[in-house]
Amino acid sequence: MRRVLQPLSETPPVPVRRPVFRQTWGDLTMLHWPVDPAVVQPFLPAGTLPDVFEGRTWIGLVPFVMSRVRVLGSPPLPWLSAFPETNVRLYATDEQGRRGVVFRSLEASRLLPVLVAQAAYALPYRWARMSVRHGDGTVAYATSRRWPGPRGVGGRVVVRPGAPVPTDPLTLFLTARWGLFSRLPGGRTAWAPVAHDPWRLHRADLLELSDDLVPAAGLPRPAGTPHVLWSPGVSVRFGRPVLA
Repeated sequence: MRRVLQPLSETPPVPVRRPVFRQTWGDLTMLHWPVDPAVVQPFLPAGTLPDVFEGRTWIGLVPFVMSRVRVLGSPPLPWLSAFPETNVRLYATDEQGRRGVVFRSLEASRLLPVLVAQAAYALPYRWARMSVRHGDGTVAYATSRRWPGPRGVGGRVVVRPGAPVPTDPLTLFLTARWGLFSRLPGGRTAWAPVAHDPWRLHRADLLELSDDLVPAAGLPRPAGTPHVLWSPGVSVRFGRPVLA
């Protein structure tokens, strides 16, 4: 039976009124490469399939700055709630037609938020040494994993953000992700809703790229020039996870 997929939209189809987590994503760069859906299927949680655009699915490498992290309405703690993050992601759908992100790895430079997110959402967070630096119109991201291994995997991304870009069908496919899927202990699959304001997206020139995170996540090393977007950021709300 064919799945009836949730329409792609610039705003969340379901509001998150009682968020478990609130956080802000800033200085965010999205690098994406198209791949055959069969390549990523083994890495998706049970009951999900690759989400595809014109017959291809996409691998994402997304570095950014996390800030103002709050749990269940608590105030943000300055040192613990502001840090760089880089994630490797895939895109999937479930039997209810919901679209979501599947994280293969998430690097973060604060250990305590790593442990909390692992416990709350069963996400594969890793503790890493990271930096985000601004140059002459550029943004440079660097990461090197600390724990768990393999130690030292990471990379460097340098982009030059440009003019605002209108939302086209591919951009909408890559950014309209109003949920996340995760694999729970025992092999069950959870889905959690995600909500935020519409993206403010910009073109960006990729000036430098070295990456070990995608192959360290078990995925093929990307080939070719990636699709690149940059955003000043959004404020994000995560809902309670439920069994998919």
